[in-house]
Amino acid sequence: MRIDSHHHLWDPTRASYPWLTDDLAVINRTFTTHDLRVATEANGIDATVLVQTHGSLDETIEFLQTEAPVAGVVGWVDLTAPHVADTIAQVMHGPNGRRLVGIRHKVHDEADADWLDRTDVRRGIEAVAAAGLVFDLLVRTRELPAATRLAAAMPQCQFVLDHLAKPPLTEAADSSAMVAWSAALRSLAAHNNVSAKVSGLVTEADWSTWTPDVLRPAADVALEAFSPDRLMFGSDWPVSLLAASYSTVVETFDNMFAHLSPAELTAMHGTNAQRVYKLDLNQRHFGATKQ
Repeated sequence: MRIDSHHHLWDPTRASYPWLTDDLAVINRTFTTHDLRVATEANGIDATVLVQTHGSLDETIEFLQTEAPVAGVVGWVDLTAPHVADTIAQVMHGPNGRRLVGIRHKVHDEADADWLDRTDVRRGIEAVAAAGLVFDLLVRTRELPAATRLAAAMPQCQFVLDHLAKPPLTEAADSSAMVAWSAALRSLAAHNNVSAKVSGLVTEADWSTWTPDVLRPAADVALEAFSPDRLMFGSDWPVSLLAASYSTVVETFDNMFAHLSPAELTAMHGTNAQRVYKLDLNQRHFGATKQ
């Protein structure tokens, strides 16, 4: 079983995506479940985790109705709302609510680097943990210290770091920026309730000139810090199309970790994602119920 632990879907004709700017013309179009199915079937991917794209509860509810290969949804709720626990419960008890496996907020877009330290935010993440859901950490180096404090303060919560906190791959491997990212990543990885996705690396490097050797230093740091038991493959499709095809992303991941044992590769290819997100891959429940 191979699982893509991180991808998106969107339709610019139905919702606003301010981050889809003119320089992202390649992906400024609708991406549907059919498009996803074509890409995953061509690359031997059996199941996926669909991740939120903007702060919208409506998007989360819509994503829960998405058909296979989507096996789980990382959605969005307003973590700072007083009744966030009730909102999570309503979604989970609504149509296909069992497919909600996590919550994410675009923390790196917040002006405050310590946003995750806020009392109201912490209360919201406690509600996520109480519901048995994962919290996806979308942060960069700047926010990694706050993420580390959060993981230490909430050992009962399972966290998943998206895109390895976006390492500064346009810098030299021995640059001060890479050194700072590496140190901060290792501090977060010291907490066993944190896993990480090897995803989104091709778009953190130069889109037109990147090579696997450019990505490898970040991948090696992550492998040492988290070990194969806490890493998982993610395509970050269709954002990844800015720099590489779906096939290239899969091949690059496989080549970077080809030296690992079959058991370690099996874990990173899918077992870890299935365990951490508690994905139900029973065919009777795979895909949305027709309403």
